[in-house]
Amino acid sequence: MTPTLPTGCVIALLGAESTGKTELARALAQRLQERGIATTLVGEYLREWCEREGRTPRPDEQRAIAEEQTRRIDAAAASGVVVADTTALMTAVYSELLFGDTSLHADALAAQARYAITLLTALDIPWIADPLRDGDHAREPTDALVRAALAGAGLSFAVVHGTGGERLCNAWNAINSIAGSEGRARARGRLESKPASWSWPCEKCSDPECEHRLFSDLIGRRDDTPSPPSSET
Repeated sequence: MTPTLPTGCVIALLGAESTGKTELARALAQRLQERGIATTLVGEYLREWCEREGRTPRPDEQRAIAEEQTRRIDAAAASGVVVADTTALMTAVYSELLFGDTSLHADALAAQARYAITLLTALDIPWIADPLRDGDHAREPTDALVRAALAGAGLSFAVVHGTGGERLCNAWNAINSIAGSEGRARARGRLESKPASWSWPCEKCSDPECEHRLFSDLIGRRDDTPSPPSSET
């Protein structure tokens, strides 16, 4: 099945380091092109920047990197469908994780809200070391921050599990399901300037909101946990 995707549709891939974003983005772009859909793959500008400079960015350099990522996605969207191998939201999350800086979130989330489909790559594939990566220990905190940012902004996302061809198949099924839902909403005249809210059942349990509810429950339990009494001497 081939999804119906209008010009300007952005499929945005988010996820922690070494979760297969780049491989999946390339595979999705290739499949869309093979199905006759004009598609541009927009790579990760942060990696390009690090490779060019030979280092990771300082806190004061993060905003320009995030803005360039958004600019490239917007430019590509003017001429067709875009598969974005990460967005400014990942730069914002890294700024929060590494530097305690949340100032990039507002602009990054505003850009993310314009993207039709957001896919979050799960942590179910092995870590692969890379000189530009922080380490396996950073994957879970990064994943948690991405989910919290999306949930806090009310932005829908599909979590993509699986390895190799299975991961591609699950992502493709999610895209078809989401595109079909939005197409039906347009036909009923319910879709205006804002994308429809949608949810996608993960292949682990077939519960449409399992990923979102599980994460919300974990956050709720954490917030409800009473602080230990302080000891006074």
